[in-house]
Amino acid sequence: MPSAYVLLNCELGCEVVVIDEIRTLSHVSEVNRIYGSSYDMIIKLSAETIDKLNQIISSKIRRIEKVKATQTMIVIERQQT
Repeated sequence: MPSAYVLLNCELGCEVVVIDEIRTLSHVSEVNRIYGSSYDMIIKLSAETIDKLNQIISSKIRRIEKVKATQTMIVIERQQT
């Protein structure tokens, strides 16, 4: 199953509101606030196909009000620990 990590930047002070909205989306398995980066949070998601991932990121995550920028990293090979 294809998966991706999305780094997200939102308007100052809107992190909790954006996180609450992201949590309502299907296919999102994690959303975490982060420090030490120019991004505010990282989202982990997976879907049945790459096209579905693209749809979720483009049509849902990027269209959330207060989201300023995203950077998507598609997982190409999963490593077992």
